[in-house]
Amino acid sequence: MKKFSLWATMLLAFSLLLAACGGSDSGNGEGESKYDLAESDKFTFASSGEFAPFSTTDASGEMSGFDIEVAEAVAKELGLEPNQEKFKFASIVEGVKTGRFDAAVASHTITDERKKAVDFSTPYYYSGPQIFTRPDSDIQTLDDLKGKEIAVSKGSTYAKTAKEVTDQIRVYDSDVTALEALSKGKHDAVITDFVTGKEAIGKGFKIEARELLGRSEQAIAVSKENEQLLKDINKALETLREDGTLKELSKKYFGEDITTKPE
Repeated sequence: MKKFSLWATMLLAFSLLLAACGGSDSGNGEGESKYDLAESDKFTFASSGEFAPFSTTDASGEMSGFDIEVAEAVAKELGLEPNQEKFKFASIVEGVKTGRFDAAVASHTITDERKKAVDFSTPYYYSGPQIFTRPDSDIQTLDDLKGKEIAVSKGSTYAKTAKEVTDQIRVYDSDVTALEALSKGKHDAVITDFVTGKEAIGKGFKIEARELLGRSEQAIAVSKENEQLLKDINKALETLREDGTLKELSKKYFGEDITTKPE
């Protein structure tokens, strides 16, 4: 009986040792042992897929673009599999806040209002809102838009700017569709990111750029409950900035570097 008890004790001790070793292997800072992830071992990020050239969607539903490649590069630095989720821009921040997505890599401008819901990484590119009109328009500045009809994308920061001068605001699901409507004769102007407008002009949209309304910082949004993930995303972005990856991706999509803070 004593021999049996001794054997049982040794077997239990050995089992506990194996469990401890297994826990050490899985607790190496990867996957869900390190972060609170939507899906184990995956970096699940949301983007709209409707904001060319930052994110566009092909016939199969797969997204590509600057934001998408930045997210994939960040995932690689984190040691996680990139997992893209296409979602309406206006609802992405809420999705991050509730844990549906680990992050938003969707050209979100850092604002005080959004910072109440989520935390932001360091900026991965710098942009700014600009007025776009048709070539025959006399509109040049924001003051010229007083009382005029302005189109913006839903959930963007541009609606706030438009409200400073008019209550005639038309909302679209994406900036590209708003610019397309403007090109076809609808509305007096569109306020959107200057890079997006420039891209639309390059694709033949009958629009022109007018006053640049300022500068903004675009960053990755992360849940306030996921502090370690945010820290490591910042480390990843620092690496991607230092090794030239961000600059290379910027030049690939825009022909210039928009990842360096303007002086």
